[in-house]
Amino acid sequence: MALADDLVTVFGLPAHPLLVHAVVVLLPLSAVGATAVALVPRWRQRYAWPLLGLTLLGVGAVPAAQAAGDQLYARLAALENPLIQRHAELGNDLLPFALGFGVAVVALLVADRLADRERTASAEDGTEVPRTWRRAAVVLSVLVVAAGAAATVQTVRIGHSGSTAVYDGVGTS
Repeated sequence: MALADDLVTVFGLPAHPLLVHAVVVLLPLSAVGATAVALVPRWRQRYAWPLLGLTLLGVGAVPAAQAAGDQLYARLAALENPLIQRHAELGNDLLPFALGFGVAVVALLVADRLADRERTASAEDGTEVPRTWRRAAVVLSVLVVAAGAAATVQTVRIGHSGSTAVYDGVGTS
């Protein structure tokens, strides 16, 4: 039996719409949290672990939603609906945005930890330590905000196309 013939369901409903809601909630929420942490450096240490967990869940939900979407698309392919096709095309583009955002968040959190070590080393021995990681954290903060915005915009575009396909066109050609 082909994978497309074995539609994953949860309580009799296709899994794709359920998994999509995880992406739609977690990815933008982690983008908002990452933006806050990027703009307020003193929050990084306190909220690093929750932000990392939220980001990993959001990014991890993307391939799961895509796989379930591919199965549902295979089931609906006979409809030849351009709205569904557009949604599937947009959905295939989200993973690079999500991964880029996730990598940027991890890099920011690592750079911030290394910047803390720079500050500590400078304070302990009274010498001026290069501010390499502090500068990197600033650059990565900008990158996190941009990547979070891009992932959120792409998520909204995909969600809009999916809801349009459902409310304006499923079952019609």
